[in-house]
Amino acid sequence: MTAAMHGPKPKTGGRVHTALVVDDQASARVRMTTILTDAGWRVSTAGNAAEAIEKARTERPSIIFMDIVMPGMDGYQACRRLAVDPLTRAIPVVFVSTKCERADQVWARMQGGKALIGKPFSDAQVLDALRFAVR
Repeated sequence: MTAAMHGPKPKTGGRVHTALVVDDQASARVRMTTILTDAGWRVSTAGNAAEAIEKARTERPSIIFMDIVMPGMDGYQACRRLAVDPLTRAIPVVFVSTKCERADQVWARMQGGKALIGKPFSDAQVLDALRFAVR
């Protein structure tokens, strides 16, 4: 049995859990999507922060996995915008980055993120973030 099989499952009889994966690198989006779909989640993706904000407003995902370093608007800026929008402020954001020192984790929380996971990420890190952020 793989680690992905132990993650939170979509709710039955109610709203299906969906995740929005935001990263300017296609390979990171594919990897995260594989982990989440293997765990039974429906996944939507965005290649930049502006697209992510639009999708978050229309799709209202259960969680957002947000890369920090992207061209144009970065993940922190996007998270702050999501936090002030009544349609998206309740959606938990988990940041994903190559920078994961203690100071980076504190800063991610200060920007509104529920957690910060490192790149490259493991199935277990993603599933732990789901358990922590989606209740």
